[in-house]
Amino acid sequence: MIDFPKAKSIAFVLAVGLSMAGCVTNGTKLALTGTSTDTASTHNKLDDDLSGQQIPPKDFQRATVDYATKEAPGTIIIDTKEKHLYLVEDGGKAIRYGVGVGREGFGWKGTVAVGSKQEWPRWFPPKEMIAREHARGHMIPDMMEGQIGNPLGARAMYLYDHGKDTLFRIHGTFEPNSIGTNASSGCIRMANYDVIDLYDRVKVGTKVVVQ
Repeated sequence: MIDFPKAKSIAFVLAVGLSMAGCVTNGTKLALTGTSTDTASTHNKLDDDLSGQQIPPKDFQRATVDYATKEAPGTIIIDTKEKHLYLVEDGGKAIRYGVGVGREGFGWKGTVAVGSKQEWPRWFPPKEMIAREHARGHMIPDMMEGQIGNPLGARAMYLYDHGKDTLFRIHGTFEPNSIGTNASSGCIRMANYDVIDLYDRVKVGTKVVVQ
């Protein structure tokens, strides 16, 4: 169950949910042109192009670490204060990844699950974002195919609470320097290099603890 700060009203939480559907911030630079990447071969080429690239800052690079927890192996634990995501392994170990988390006012905690997974996911910006950017002279499409510059990056894991989409995602980003910061509208962002690795290790139904 997701726990928002008690100070937030129901109306505010609903508004946050709408904005989080875009999983980007006002400062994100969007690449809105390019060739559609519908085919598996094109997706594979993009994955190869990203391999070893998009590496986050040094303190937030992937590592296997000692990690004591009562959670079962295979569980994802996200420490929003430290800006780390842990994939629990056997023997008191975990794979640690750096992440970007919600900026002030958009943080949350709770236990959810991976409800679905998508490679090179399509991005559907919320109507509020489209209108806001249009007023600034920026044209955003109703939908963007999975491609370089897509705000959801190379992979997305959709987080569900008792079978319902929370609108939160663990997803890639083309802004690796944002890893280790409070940068998102509530989604958990990872460098594409890392989100591809995590995606290949977890299954639908994986428990996700955000703390």
